[in-house]
Amino acid sequence: MSATEKTAFPRVRDAIRDIPDFPKPGILFKDITPLLSDAHIFAEVISGLTDRYRNLRIDKIAGVESRGFIFGAPLALNIGAGFVPLRKFGKLPFSTVSETFNLEYGTETLEVHTDAIKPGERVVIVDDLLATGGTAEASARLVRRIGGEVVEVAFVVELAFLHGRDRLAGVPVYSMVVFD
Repeated sequence: MSATEKTAFPRVRDAIRDIPDFPKPGILFKDITPLLSDAHIFAEVISGLTDRYRNLRIDKIAGVESRGFIFGAPLALNIGAGFVPLRKFGKLPFSTVSETFNLEYGTETLEVHTDAIKPGERVVIVDDLLATGGTAEASARLVRRIGGEVVEVAFVVELAFLHGRDRLAGVPVYSMVVFD
């Protein structure tokens, strides 16, 4: 990660609220809801992502359930790309492929429709937060399994001290705000 990623969006960084001991004792939760409730800061996030991807010939934005939808859908519209939801198990009505992965608190399964991405399409995966990297790693595997090329995985927030980038070796990672 670059020094720019740590300092480029100070208003966004300042809008992220710390919630101690959530969801369990010892965890310092990074709450993005204050930045979502401020139209100007939310617009700054979407504009920053749009500026980054506007000229990269991106075919699809894959948003990770559920907060990746919040950022991914407007980004897709702004750059003229399709939006692909990466959903939790059992939420998609058509033929799917799935990936199960470990989280800090257990396991989770993500799914995508088998026809959501055509072979060779250029895809950016979007989520709100990079922690240990399990969700992002599974998301990249899903996109590749149905033929997509993962151009980058983008996050609003990264918790660098959890080393989530390590699980994404070979996949470019972009974070708007990084906490060491």
